[in-house]
Amino acid sequence: MLIEKLMRRAWAWWQPRTGDRMFSNQQLAFRGHVVAIINEDTYSDGETMAEGLKRLGIATLVGTRTSGAGVWLSDQNRLVDNGLARAAELGQFVPGEGWIIEGKGVAPDIVVDNLPFASHKGEDAQLEAAIKVLEEKLGKQPVPKLAPPAYPKMKR
Repeated sequence: MLIEKLMRRAWAWWQPRTGDRMFSNQQLAFRGHVVAIINEDTYSDGETMAEGLKRLGIATLVGTRTSGAGVWLSDQNRLVDNGLARAAELGQFVPGEGWIIEGKGVAPDIVVDNLPFASHKGEDAQLEAAIKVLEEKLGKQPVPKLAPPAYPKMKR
């Protein structure tokens, strides 16, 4: 759902006759740059999201390689006492490339590790790097400010 929302693109804008609040024809269309932070604690759906953000060109990934545990579990393994034994059953693949994520993880575009002592002191090198990437992107490709055109003159 999040990837779908980030893929929305506004192609027109609505402007009420009064007020200055404009809104896009694609509600909730995001217009900015996206950076995602990943690390070895990112697994399962987080890995699927990271891979999608990267493959679809939505975000720059900053951090360290994910866990490689991106295999979906099933709830179909019922036991005789009606208990449940969840088991990893569904791997992901990309046609022409083969299996992805499981056992490999998702590699970041920019490798940045949070060192233990720095983390202990409250520092976050991955967050700082992600902010720097966003600042650089905004410097090179600022998000254009919207301004509606003048209202058309009515002919009588």
